[in-house]
Amino acid sequence: MSKLPTDHTFTQPRSAQVTCLNPAGLHAMAYTEWGDPANPRVLICAHGLTRCGRDFDVLAEHLSSDYRVVCPDVVGRGLSDWLANPSSYALPQYLADMVTLIARLDVETVDWFGTSMGGLIGLLLAGLPKTPIKRLLLNDIGPHLELESLERIVSYLGQPLSFKSEQEGVDYLASIAISFGPHTPEQWRALNGPLLHEREGAWYLRYDPQIAATFASATPELMGTGEAMLWQSLENFNGSTLVVRGADSDLLSRDTVDAMKQRGKHISSVEIVGVGHAPTFVSDEQVRIAQAFFLGSH
Repeated sequence: MSKLPTDHTFTQPRSAQVTCLNPAGLHAMAYTEWGDPANPRVLICAHGLTRCGRDFDVLAEHLSSDYRVVCPDVVGRGLSDWLANPSSYALPQYLADMVTLIARLDVETVDWFGTSMGGLIGLLLAGLPKTPIKRLLLNDIGPHLELESLERIVSYLGQPLSFKSEQEGVDYLASIAISFGPHTPEQWRALNGPLLHEREGAWYLRYDPQIAATFASATPELMGTGEAMLWQSLENFNGSTLVVRGADSDLLSRDTVDAMKQRGKHISSVEIVGVGHAPTFVSDEQVRIAQAFFLGSH
């Protein structure tokens, strides 16, 4: 359970976990929570493929006076458990875990900020009947993904890497995330430090390498079926959606954004110059985009 702060500002993060069901048993999903735990206005921030919920520390702190901000570590990442069966590392399991999390939070509705994979989870949930999602921000992600970008991501996914120091690990993670755009050394350390852990004098990535198994077993037919489901979810969702695209993104094309605006309801979009896949929302400019969408009059 969350350890509640002793003051009334709620500006510091709290750590918690929730028990979820998978085909082989139970697993714990960790999450970080910001803001007043009694606030019924909840924003869930879901991260990308190999990242963790601490990616949203800056954004969560900015929004914590208006929202109870909850940032889960998707199973197999961060402080969450790893799954016994690698085939369960897929969107249906992630979706089920988020439904369990929302039940734990004891709220009827949530808003959703999803980066990359986290956006796909939110999109699937948003398209279900009686969805709890009211407002959806898709950060550099859509139903159609560019194949070359997926191949780039798979090229480093699940590699058995170790580092001599934490800084070496931080620098490596920055090198494969160069498309995130310019960041200071301090920002890279804040973003990448939580993705590393030390064991017997070496530093390792804090995710299960077996998450790569889903990509290895993907077929064109499965990918086509998944894309069709995502388009259907987009068309089903009746809430407000903001699609944020890094102007240099190789995963989300402008054509896909245009198609999303044609096929979905209440969809607006914005491009961030000088960034590829995906914006980190640690700069003031990017934070203001999220604030305007979630807190403005839409």
